[in-house]
Amino acid sequence: ALLDLSGTHQVKGTWMGSTTLPCTYTPSEGFTQQTLTWSMERDYSTSTLFRRDDSGDHILLSRFRDRVSVPKHSPGNASLLIESLEIPDSGHYTCKVTWRSKNNSLITKELTTTVRVVKVAATKPVIRAGELGLTVPAGARTSLTCVASGSPPISYRWFRSAPGGKALLLSSQAELAWDSLQPSDAGKYYCEAENR
Repeated sequence: ALLDLSGTHQVKGTWMGSTTLPCTYTPSEGFTQQTLTWSMERDYSTSTLFRRDDSGDHILLSRFRDRVSVPKHSPGNASLLIESLEIPDSGHYTCKVTWRSKNNSLITKELTTTVRVVKVAATKPVIRAGELGLTVPAGARTSLTCVASGSPPISYRWFRSAPGGKALLLSSQAELAWDSLQPSDAGKYYCEAENR
């Protein structure tokens, strides 16, 4: 496993946030890093966005200027940090390192990571507490509506508590409605919200 690059296959980032694409190796005696490039493939075209060589660090795609960097003084760490992520930053990124050995031969290894930029981080649904304890006259029309925040799509289910701790499923919609309330409709109702 001499001079093997290690990283990860997929990285998720949040729009306007930052993400690191890992690309590391164990420095080995007798091998010096000559060049490091990061290229990006999107819509079947590949372009180099970052290059490090004897003359320094170069950012070759203007839209990444001031947004990408690679650690300066940590040998073996070629990871790419992308800041202020934009949706078009999604794509396949390849880290390519070339080393020169003592006998002047070159070794090149590469590693590809897929980046997905999402608008918002995925979040679990959180139900907004409704009014607790509603008193409604018999014969009235009424409804209970369940509202949850979180990543869409969110599905809702309404249950009614039954004796013996059982739950009766009443509705698979966000709203539970009655045309004409009966005294027998009195009881405890609860809502469940679910997303992926």
